[in-house]
Amino acid sequence: MAAAFTALRVLLGLFFVLTGLGKLSELLSAELHRHMKSEFVRFAQVFPLADFGFTPEPGWYLEVVGWVEVVAGLLLAFGPQLLQEISNFVLSVVMIGAIYTLLVLREPLAMCAPATLCLGLLLLLNIRGHADPPKPKFE
Repeated sequence: MAAAFTALRVLLGLFFVLTGLGKLSELLSAELHRHMKSEFVRFAQVFPLADFGFTPEPGWYLEVVGWVEVVAGLLLAFGPQLLQEISNFVLSVVMIGAIYTLLVLREPLAMCAPATLCLGLLLLLNIRGHADPPKPKFE
């Protein structure tokens, strides 16, 4: 079972690396990058901290989210356990923000499905994805 969770952690981490690279660069897909740029204009308008007077510039917001996804995805996939746990938390917060944003923009619920699935998998890894602590040699 541990191998399944390791595979899930690596695949999920690499998925976040790819989605982050799609936000940062046109190399993977120019069309996807242009779409993300236009979407983040809308996303910045409903940024959760907008009620407190902080509305990020859309291009900056896109880059920050992209870099967070790339770095946290790499750490989730290949980092030591402590950094895996921290990156899992960070990516969970990003997914909660994505779900919030899509709901506030009144997007169809199907648009929330990828972020919801990713959040569920991150929570599953957080709850069950760690190896059991080593047993003492002498009991």
